[in-house]
Amino acid sequence: MAQMGRPRTFDRDAAIVQAMHLFWEHGYESTSLSQLKAGIAGGISAPSFYAAFGSKEALFQEALALYQSTHGQVMESLFDGTLPAREAVEQALRRSARMQCEAGHPRGCMVALGVIGVCAPEQGATALSAARERTRRGIRACIERAIADGELASDTDSSALTSAFDGFLLGLSTLARDGIEHAMLDAAVSQVMRIWDACRR
Repeated sequence: MAQMGRPRTFDRDAAIVQAMHLFWEHGYESTSLSQLKAGIAGGISAPSFYAAFGSKEALFQEALALYQSTHGQVMESLFDGTLPAREAVEQALRRSARMQCEAGHPRGCMVALGVIGVCAPEQGATALSAARERTRRGIRACIERAIADGELASDTDSSALTSAFDGFLLGLSTLARDGIEHAMLDAAVSQVMRIWDACRR
């Protein structure tokens, strides 16, 4: 009688969380297969790794999708048309700053910190770029809505203002990773929102 294959001895969902934390902490390129195999449920063999996930890139895509559906939800106020535009942007910034300093996972933003690593399109850069672009579109939509509603001056440069908030958001990750406390980042959000107020009619 043929011997049955060895059953998986790890929780696949838990393994994706562990992989997400490794990619978040070290970036795609700097996270080696050896680190992933060692970090998943205390160790997993190469055959089991490939059987479960297919490849490092495929695991990264799953880890990024998990991040976006959990921690990344802090940005969803940008897409809530029921919120005033200014509130939507401020809420996204404050929630992101808080999330990036929380215990239980690496500091900073997994999507933003992906900018630092250099990786080929097939190695996850395209997905990270798309995630960042979605955030930029959300910020710009809020700004354009505020202009249309008369909250911001009609001559407001929506592209420049989008870049200002997006650049600040990306910078929060470096500050969080450097250990700057949440209270300081939250105070910085209050300061950057003055840029919005300066563009009012």
